[in-house]
Amino acid sequence: MAGDDRFAVDARGLRDARPAATSSEVITGPVTDWATDFSHVDPEWAADPYPIQDDLRRRCPIAHTERFGGAWLPTRYEDVAAVAYDTERFTSRAVVVSNFRPSPDVAPSGLTPPITSDPPFHHDARKLLLPPFTKSAVKRLEPATRAYCHALIDAMDGRDVVDAAKDYAQHIPVRVIADMLGFPPEDGPRFREFVENVLESVNLSPDERVERMDPLFEYLLEQIHDHVDNPRDDLTTYLLNAELGGEKLSATHVSGMMALLLIAGIDTTWSAIGASLWHLAKTPADRERLVAEPGLLPTAIEELLRAYAPVTMARLVRKDMRWRGVDMKADDWVLLSFPAANRDPAVFDRADEVVIDREVNRHAAFGLGIHRCVGSHLARMELRVALEVWLERIPSFTLADPAAVTWSVGQVRGPRTVPVRVG
Repeated sequence: MAGDDRFAVDARGLRDARPAATSSEVITGPVTDWATDFSHVDPEWAADPYPIQDDLRRRCPIAHTERFGGAWLPTRYEDVAAVAYDTERFTSRAVVVSNFRPSPDVAPSGLTPPITSDPPFHHDARKLLLPPFTKSAVKRLEPATRAYCHALIDAMDGRDVVDAAKDYAQHIPVRVIADMLGFPPEDGPRFREFVENVLESVNLSPDERVERMDPLFEYLLEQIHDHVDNPRDDLTTYLLNAELGGEKLSATHVSGMMALLLIAGIDTTWSAIGASLWHLAKTPADRERLVAEPGLLPTAIEELLRAYAPVTMARLVRKDMRWRGVDMKADDWVLLSFPAANRDPAVFDRADEVVIDREVNRHAAFGLGIHRCVGSHLARMELRVALEVWLERIPSFTLADPAAVTWSVGQVRGPRTVPVRVG
């Protein structure tokens, strides 16, 4: 691949090659009415969105806000599923709500394919990513993941209070994704900065948000150039060699796909592991049962994913329309709250309870429709191994200070600090 001219571009050139975006006014301040002025970056939502979702589901199942240039929030499972499956009236060209929207010219691939891709382009773009994320491929990653989890706990030795999020949960997907992509493991702190810039800074002005994205693409191009010069057996080299329609992928396609894997692959699993440990720390009966019955863990994991689903996706409305009793405008955002869908009592018995031996559990934590998470096998493996190792090594732990637990804002929600007392 030496001399590959697809990547003879810097990060700014890569960004400037993308079609222009439309921007909207930045609206800040506290929410006045969740039915008409919701904000998924409001501190109240970050702290505990479930009572808000329950209230909206009862009195206003499709909430609206003028923030972010106009957005809708369905809270019933059937409405979330209807949007997720409807690729004719809703486009995926942007899936992270912010104050600007990419031009329709980015379709059908979008900026981070395949999650931002529409049919028919989506099918082949997604198919490219399937081989590295099969069950058999993921199984090969398990021994190294397990060894790393043990190493993280070894580093906590002698401490009475540790942070289950900062000292443990956040590091696991960082290491796994870095290894898969062939990135230096010591770059982990930079990955967490990229996550914050992409997912937690969505209410900045368009210029500020674009500026914050530059370091991510500078880093990705640096890694791409290194892999062009020094090919090896990893996911980055796989993408550089991949073809779509008989041609190798463009620079924007490769960098966009890598950005997706890096950001989505870290924050979602970090959040799921952290939320699971938070629940077990505050629920002794569930923790004690899983320690006594380790065979129940796979079933419990599905329930923890349902109850604390970290991911909310987004779509854009294609054209003005009346949909399920509301008037949606072209380019309105629609937030697909899989967490809200997972707690809909019309679909799940005892929806607001965590039932770790729930037998029937068709949750939507990994999404619905054509964009269902391609990395679900990887996420399940990381979550299972992280909990197996923790419960084996630290079977007794409780929240050291419930008030000190903090949660991320935005479309991926998970605990950022979980101080627990061990032993």
